[in-house]
Amino acid sequence: MSSYSVRPATARDAKAIAEIHVATWHVAYKDLIPEDYLKKMTQEKRQAYWREAIEYSEPQLLVATEDDKVVGFVGYDRSRDANTRSTVGEIWAMYVTPAHWRKGAGLVLWDGAREGLKEEGCTQVTMWVLLRNEQALQFCEHAAGFKREMPSLKTVAFGDVKLEEIRLKRSVD
Repeated sequence: MSSYSVRPATARDAKAIAEIHVATWHVAYKDLIPEDYLKKMTQEKRQAYWREAIEYSEPQLLVATEDDKVVGFVGYDRSRDANTRSTVGEIWAMYVTPAHWRKGAGLVLWDGAREGLKEEGCTQVTMWVLLRNEQALQFCEHAAGFKREMPSLKTVAFGDVKLEEIRLKRSVD
């Protein structure tokens, strides 16, 4: 039984979401993305971004809490990829504070996003993951049931470093 609860994010959550976003990037991507690039990702910038996302519901945001403390978040909406059907949703972002990795917070966030996408009429959902982010790929494929779309590889620049992302996909049901 999970000790996590999921609820829609409120404006008061923007600071915690930003803290989790920045801290998780620094842990998950420390060996992938250059340190100078990671340093540019500040809590202040992320807080402003997430505050606006919450205000305009783009993307829709849910937070996972444990004892009323925010420990993770997921942003989801329609797919941002060109030429996709209106029934395709996308997980825009999903991050859990490292202290709560592999404890079920990611699954409750995924379940909440999946329910929200169903309510929006989505039948498929995608998400982009760095190909070298093995921990995220393991969660997405083994815990959440996503499959890789092999021809979807794209290159993304992080400062001087170029990394490949792959799109993962699954049905919402």
